[in-house]
Amino acid sequence: MPFRGTEDAVLAHVPRTIPLTVTTTEAKGLAATVDLAQRLAGHGYSVAPHLAARQVRDKRQLADLVAQLREAGIDGIFVIGGDVTQPAGGFPDALSLLEVLDADGHHFRRIGIGGYPEGHGSISQDLIDRAIELKARYATHVVTQLCFDAGTTAAWARRVKERGVDLPIHVGLPGAVSRQKLIRISAGLGLGQSARFLRKQQSMLWRFFLPGGYSPDRLVEWLAPRVSAPEGTLRGFHLFTFNELEKTEAWRRRMLTRAGQQP
Repeated sequence: MPFRGTEDAVLAHVPRTIPLTVTTTEAKGLAATVDLAQRLAGHGYSVAPHLAARQVRDKRQLADLVAQLREAGIDGIFVIGGDVTQPAGGFPDALSLLEVLDADGHHFRRIGIGGYPEGHGSISQDLIDRAIELKARYATHVVTQLCFDAGTTAAWARRVKERGVDLPIHVGLPGAVSRQKLIRISAGLGLGQSARFLRKQQSMLWRFFLPGGYSPDRLVEWLAPRVSAPEGTLRGFHLFTFNELEKTEAWRRRMLTRAGQQP
């Protein structure tokens, strides 16, 4: 998240071999996201900023954003609709922005889109399923929203593949983040955005906030066999650090060591 101190924390704790994403928040807007992404790219990181379609005013602003990222050597983005109530301009959803990007041409080699194993708090499942089919033609991979049930994630991935979406899927999960930190940061995004965030994560209260309900170790262990299955599309993990970079990196190294791999 593009907060004060994020750049220093990344430099202190995250190896340059780790690909990063920078989120877009409703409060700070796209400028803070792109600025931090540019600075991190200048330090040698592979960075993919979130482009929230509903915060982009028009084609001209989109072209300016693309030019800034090209100049910084950033060749990856993650395109989401975003949760602002009223679109800033002509992009009501991720698909509309992806279509314009494709029509106008771009330099991006990696384009991520969102996946919703448990659906969306304000969009019907039919629309969600149809949207990922349409967006997939412009994307290189999918990153899921948080889901704390391995079976639900695996079943969703199978259903998406049956609908013809063959993109690699990276399972989104929190890293070594305390309950208190997640509550504090999500509240800092703004009350409205926090409420929408929690509505979208239907298992959040039960799987995370209740005592003993969440462990990144347990979820990774449940999902690991499915991620490595050759017949599926689950291909890895995407860690939502909520800026707990030092703890999450230490946890990542510990898990790799436990699995007999080099961190």
